[in-house]
Amino acid sequence: MGITFSARRLCAALAFTGALATGAATPAAAATQITAVMQSDIRVLDPIITTAYITRNFGYMIFDTLLGTDVQGKIHPQMLEKWDVSADGKTYTFTLRPGLKWHDGAPVTAADCVMSIKRWAAQDKMGQIMTQLMTDMKPIDAEHFSMSFSAPTDLAIRALAKTSGVPPFMMPERIARTPPTEAIKEYIGSGPFKMVTAEFKPGVQIVFEKNQDYVPRAEPPSGTAGGKVVNVDRVKWVTMPDPMTAVNALASGEIDYMEQVPYDMLPLLENQPDVKLAVLDPTGNQTVMRMNFLNPPFDNKLVRQAAMYAVDQQEVLQALVGNPKYYRTCPAIFGCGMPFESDAGADVTVKGNIEKAKALLKEAHYDPKTQPVVILQPTDLGTVKAQPIVIAQALRKAGFNVKLEAMDWQTLVSRRASMAPLDKGGWNIFSTNNVMADVIDPLRAFGVAANGKGAWFGWPDVPAIEKLRMQFALSGNPDEQRKLAAEIQQLVIDEGVLLPMGQFTVPTGYRSTLSHPVNGPISVFWGIIKSAK
Repeated sequence: MGITFSARRLCAALAFTGALATGAATPAAAATQITAVMQSDIRVLDPIITTAYITRNFGYMIFDTLLGTDVQGKIHPQMLEKWDVSADGKTYTFTLRPGLKWHDGAPVTAADCVMSIKRWAAQDKMGQIMTQLMTDMKPIDAEHFSMSFSAPTDLAIRALAKTSGVPPFMMPERIARTPPTEAIKEYIGSGPFKMVTAEFKPGVQIVFEKNQDYVPRAEPPSGTAGGKVVNVDRVKWVTMPDPMTAVNALASGEIDYMEQVPYDMLPLLENQPDVKLAVLDPTGNQTVMRMNFLNPPFDNKLVRQAAMYAVDQQEVLQALVGNPKYYRTCPAIFGCGMPFESDAGADVTVKGNIEKAKALLKEAHYDPKTQPVVILQPTDLGTVKAQPIVIAQALRKAGFNVKLEAMDWQTLVSRRASMAPLDKGGWNIFSTNNVMADVIDPLRAFGVAANGKGAWFGWPDVPAIEKLRMQFALSGNPDEQRKLAAEIQQLVIDEGVLLPMGQFTVPTGYRSTLSHPVNGPISVFWGIIKSAK
């Protein structure tokens, strides 16, 4: 079937880009700017209080991390010059590299880092386990700080190199003192870009300028490691809720970069000579379903199992992606093709079984008249729009009473944090995607944490999982770690903590005037060179 541009949408694109030209003040003509449409609008700007990827991306623009991880998964110093380990393996001493400055000109100190780690660890599931094992953390002087543990472990290095979900971004001490349950009010980091606060318009744009004081590392960039060399003066993220508008704007050159091109719109760009399409993160994403343990009917384990049996990965991936080139079914909680791949629980996770789901609902005495299931459905983010619809259809076939509630992604990000009952704005199911960097082991995979109200949204309480995760944290034996990971996966599936719904990759579109994008799980704007048209 032929595909043509929509005249109405093209007009919308031209109108939008005309608005860009007449809106906020623009830089001098000589300045180089990348204009990008990211995966969604951004309203939450504190990367410690949310796992939303758009906020994580924002974090990497203005903040920096002590350690980085390259595309091969190897850990490197980033803000650090080095680290040293005591003979008993229990104490780590960290040395900051010289010349680090915050955006306000103040030097970065060890005290800043200690407070930043404390705030991050209170929110992050890997950080929480690290804190349980930690006996002391303190600044030694302005350039050095130490962390001590109750047993020999390299968990500090693994945790501080965490690239996604909630990365351990460093902030000035005064900002990091903000309670981890409250959003920060200043956006001052030490990263390669500065936020242009005066030009921030929620729902419209957010603007960054090159941090002239940033001193990149000497190594080539790879993932979140290496030299963060900024080759442009400004980066502007603009909001275009209609993806066709964004595709048209990319084709016409009104924008330079589109983080996620919808699969059904790829043919519109494949033959455009001035547009490149590339999968910048070949490890891809995992899409998952999450149930709320606090609200009926999913406070019942049998009902959670029924919902999991009802969903078929192939149906989800066909609706989400369509083209098998970009997806694969996968039973592994910690990723197919990853170090801790397992097929434990595959009979539940891959192929739907409606009859089994019906039998479990009958056994659980589920009453569809009194126990509706509220599924949150984002309408403005292409990579999470389809899953709720497929889930709803599957659950209805099994006998659930399903209510889809439509909203934009940023509203969903706020709504899923509510522990309220259904009649007061609560929820039962949402779906989302995790980059593979977030799920490669039982500690980084924040969705498998099961420590009740300290867990990720949905708040499962399964002490046996937490016990195994602690054993994993203390183990330095790869064979033992693989065994523990498989046991954790089986428990996660049995208890209905998380349902993996397959893996997929997402193409990025960018103008041919851009070159040298950095491969990895994060959309970063250092390294990119923009040439004249």
